[in-house]
Amino acid sequence: MLRWFQALMPREDSFFDLFTKHATIVLSGAQALRALLAGGDTIARYCQEIGTHEAAADEVTRQVLTAVRRTFITPFDRSDIQDLTTALDDAIDQMNKTAKAITLFEVKSFAPCMQAMGGTIVEASELVLQAVPLLSSIGNNATRLNQLTEQIIRIEERADQLYEQGRKELYLASRDGNAMHFIVGVEVYDHLEKVVDRLEDVSNEINALVVDHL
Repeated sequence: MLRWFQALMPREDSFFDLFTKHATIVLSGAQALRALLAGGDTIARYCQEIGTHEAAADEVTRQVLTAVRRTFITPFDRSDIQDLTTALDDAIDQMNKTAKAITLFEVKSFAPCMQAMGGTIVEASELVLQAVPLLSSIGNNATRLNQLTEQIIRIEERADQLYEQGRKELYLASRDGNAMHFIVGVEVYDHLEKVVDRLEDVSNEINALVVDHL
């Protein structure tokens, strides 16, 4: 009965535009992070760029939460909208935290595994951006959404392997006495792993929506 009633009522479909805008910002932040991890003289510029993307994402989050309060009929449960928006915002927030840590410790070069993790972050963000617009018609897109979220999980698993491999290589390179190099390197790896984890959280929220609406 509730589904029938909701089908007759007007809905605020601008949520889907905001989700897509949010996911686009996340991808832009991921691309800037990957470029940052290339090292060199552009690190400061890309750190600033990530901060700009994070501020833009905060504004989208504000718009979504305002719309949730003001809209009578929403496309999903209000808590689901808030959870997805929060997950997207957490992903770009963690990218910004990573950039701030790199700035704090004045890191100028990055190990191959760090750079590879940057690549996985972009891959996962691209899949998120593919998935989010499909939420406007979950029933028709359920199979594709499941495929995309499964791909994100596999990317997260690959990032975990890079994380472990990178930490091991860092230990071997630092065990002759360069403790600060090890501490800073571990900090960067931990931040990168958290970025991937936040993107997996987005994937989990999308998957939960698919399950709830089938």
